[in-house]
Amino acid sequence: MTEQRAHQPSPFSTGLAGRCPRCGEGKLFDGYLKLRPRCAACGLDFAFADSADGPAVFIMLIAGFFVLGLALYVEIAYEPPIWLHLALWLPLALVTCLGLLRPMKGIAVALQYVNRAQEGRMKK
Repeated sequence: MTEQRAHQPSPFSTGLAGRCPRCGEGKLFDGYLKLRPRCAACGLDFAFADSADGPAVFIMLIAGFFVLGLALYVEIAYEPPIWLHLALWLPLALVTCLGLLRPMKGIAVALQYVNRAQEGRMKK
């Protein structure tokens, strides 16, 4: 491992904090989900980052399991009316998904940087 790579911050801590994956200082996001063009602290160009739909898929699976599990438990245990289900589970699903989206995107971008991920290429 090179000297520079040995002192890199953890991709998980920088991703969760929304910080630059190289230096851990500069902000990664410009707005809620839009990435900045480059790090203000170290100058890393964030053009390499393309998290696509990966974070959203993981969040849908996690939130779906969590919220649906709670909804099924409440239905079986208490049998509340449908309006109560809607009032409980729709906001919880929305808050869970939106709350996890930015940290998961940050982790995806940081892992792309650390692992030097690139688009797949066919050899001729």
